[in-house]
Amino acid sequence: MLFADYWPAIETLLWALAAGSIIGLERSINGRPAGFRTHSLVCVSSSLLMLLTVYQVKLLPDLPIEAVRIDPTRMAQGIMTGIGFLGAGVIMKEGLSVRGLTTAASIWITASIGILIGIGFMEAAFAATVITMGTLSIFRFLEDMLPTLSYARLHVRTLAANAISEDDLCKVITEHDAKAHNVSYHLQEQGKWIEYRMTLHTRHNANYQKLARALTMQEKVAEFMLNPAGG
Repeated sequence: MLFADYWPAIETLLWALAAGSIIGLERSINGRPAGFRTHSLVCVSSSLLMLLTVYQVKLLPDLPIEAVRIDPTRMAQGIMTGIGFLGAGVIMKEGLSVRGLTTAASIWITASIGILIGIGFMEAAFAATVITMGTLSIFRFLEDMLPTLSYARLHVRTLAANAISEDDLCKVITEHDAKAHNVSYHLQEQGKWIEYRMTLHTRHNANYQKLARALTMQEKVAEFMLNPAGG
């Protein structure tokens, strides 16, 4: 009898597990740090906490009904606050690159889906799962097709006695369909070396590979570091 009473709750948790697993599987396939298990647990835990509000009266049978205050929105707020810390943990910044934003967003929406499942709003939860999977998979191909700018950070080191000029360096960059801006200048080792540091942008990442090969052919360029921003 007890199992029959709580079978809807168990079924709800299984639905949450399925929804979180589907989203997490896509993240794992793409090698993201928070993948299959993380998303599954986020969805199940969100659903489980919301079930506390649904079954609060049954869990506290000895209390008078007027003493039991049911406010699902407060539980949802607490869940989303906790998910904020988890999402922040997967975001990493390396130079111009900021990684993990999509994974953090997927964790957030997975928690929201778990909340919907926990309160029994299955239709909306199913729709949200389909929309999330479509956004993570189909929109990936659309982003690759969009003519977006790709940024990189370039450091060029040259001997002061035989230095490549800024104009000549920018000419090489322009010849490879890239543009330089935010140029800074550094004198190193008591004036022995001059280093240029700048931000580049181009329409295609392949231009950076061509530029790197061209810079290796420049006799006046002693060292360089070209660091494209990742997605």
